[in-house]
Amino acid sequence: MNSVDLAFTPALDQARLIRQGEISPLELTHLYLDRIETLNPLLGSYFWVMAESALEDAKTKTDLVSQHRQQASLNDLPQFFGIPISIKDLCRVAGVPCSYGVGVLRNRLATETDGNIERLQQAGFVVLGKTATAELGSTPYTEPKGFPPARNPWNPDYTPGGSSGGAAAAVAAGLCAIAQGSDGGGSIRGPAACCGLVGIKPSRGRVSHAPFGEKLSGLATEGPIARTVADAAALLDVMSGYLLGDPYWLPPPQTSFLDATTQALAPLRVGFATAIAPMGAADPVCAEAVVQMVWRIEQLGHTVEPIELDFGELIEPFTLIWQAATDVGVPWFLLSKLNRWLLWRSRRRTSGAYGRALMQLGTIARKIVTQLDAVDVLVLPTYLHPAIRVGEWATLRPSQTLEKIIQWIAPCPPFNATGQPVVNLPGGFADNGVPLGVQLIGRPGAESTILTLAAHLEAAHPWHDQRPAIANYE
Repeated sequence: MNSVDLAFTPALDQARLIRQGEISPLELTHLYLDRIETLNPLLGSYFWVMAESALEDAKTKTDLVSQHRQQASLNDLPQFFGIPISIKDLCRVAGVPCSYGVGVLRNRLATETDGNIERLQQAGFVVLGKTATAELGSTPYTEPKGFPPARNPWNPDYTPGGSSGGAAAAVAAGLCAIAQGSDGGGSIRGPAACCGLVGIKPSRGRVSHAPFGEKLSGLATEGPIARTVADAAALLDVMSGYLLGDPYWLPPPQTSFLDATTQALAPLRVGFATAIAPMGAADPVCAEAVVQMVWRIEQLGHTVEPIELDFGELIEPFTLIWQAATDVGVPWFLLSKLNRWLLWRSRRRTSGAYGRALMQLGTIARKIVTQLDAVDVLVLPTYLHPAIRVGEWATLRPSQTLEKIIQWIAPCPPFNATGQPVVNLPGGFADNGVPLGVQLIGRPGAESTILTLAAHLEAAHPWHDQRPAIANYE
């Protein structure tokens, strides 16, 4: 196997190769660090590369694999032992900078590690570095002030999405085996769509925010970005579970999410839409991606039916809550013009207005879930039009940028409000060579259903062997 093929081998297969002694964690880590050194200056995927600590950790894990092989106890090692992963720079890793995409904070060291990142470390992953995020995670493109913009490996003139743009670009370019991201309004699904990957926004309460909490009143969650459904499902297994004091939690699934990808599936009722009021119809190429996905679902024996959707009443309360997340103690003059404007808007609103927005959001979310109760799965475009160019909205007034954002990402935020699980699947390509995405939205807490369906779709029409031309070097 050549180095490019190895870099794009699914993480679970890499773990099998490690156990078989065909590669070592140290060799795999060197491979990704070499690729990062070559491609990251072009793509801006990583803010920080933790080369020294990654190599030290990989060497220790290589020695442990050898010891366990001699003792015939390889099965005692965690499933992803020795697999390189990236961490989005909205999460803390003790002793490593954590900037939240704010340029002046680029050298501020975290003193603690997020609970979910500790889970990844305990699962045996080797952390390669911190991936680029939009400033404060607030935009669906990754162009934070003070950092190079993240670029799409499929066409570097275009964005990889945001706010987990660096994570998605890294996976798509073969700069890590798998990635951790977060999603408060589409920030996993959008980048996964723009980069031709699988991205899961789990149900609210599936993944812990311990010990620090999250700043969007239950709208945000962490989740996986990967090349295959099985990799994403297995990483979700690692990330899932209650930690003491969590304000929301769910019972564990009856079987693991990875096991769900190998199960049979009874016929489902599947709804779909290619337009969302009041924003209107998706770009024809995005609509066609949904139509093709629905056709494939129908070929698998499921019943499909169109659904009319109107998310107009969600826009105002969601925006009020979302913009309040810019008020995190960073002085206004250090922020981008959009975040300065959002912070100004937020501080003009009272706590009572915020509380009313939360109540409105809860009422609207119940209406959405009730409307969708007639179907097992809903299929939507991930975004209403293909990826924008890097810097395309840089000269707009903040109010214009906000309007553009709402129009683009409209199919995503409703399911942060409802807390439903969603998986983005690759949906082909736009004329500019940039990937498109399609969302499968499940019932509350029903990740297993959408992951089983996603795995069946992947098996019928594989996509994980596709890779951008920029990544095919040795």
